[in-house]
Amino acid sequence: MRNAASMVLVVAVALLLGFRFHGDPADWLAAAGVLLAFTVAVSWLSAALGLLARSPEAANGFTFMIMFLPYASSAFVPVHTMPSFLRGFADNQPITPIANSLRGLLLGTPVGSQPWSAYARCAGILFLSIAASGALFTRRTS
Repeated sequence: MRNAASMVLVVAVALLLGFRFHGDPADWLAAAGVLLAFTVAVSWLSAALGLLARSPEAANGFTFMIMFLPYASSAFVPVHTMPSFLRGFADNQPITPIANSLRGLLLGTPVGSQPWSAYARCAGILFLSIAASGALFTRRTS
């Protein structure tokens, strides 16, 4: 619920700063779905990393690394403008289809299969994170 409230707050601030949606209501719903899927996946990933860590400080350090993924994605610049050594990583990491989907859906531009790729990557992260959390929790409490 806290993540959903944060999402609503970010959208409200964007609207106050002048951002205007250009997509139709179905696009808005799809964008909210992508954001929700990503939020749930990262929440479970954070739980797994927290169970892997030996202290709260270490858990914070593990999840801090996730914050750097958007910098090596299409969130800020197009992937084709990146140096070749970074382009392969940026094209194949989960944040790129999420950023492309959100940008296209909210601005009303064509998105192709990007939302499906974003959902698939979020589902993969979620599946692996739930499995890892279950195994790590069992190991830690045994």
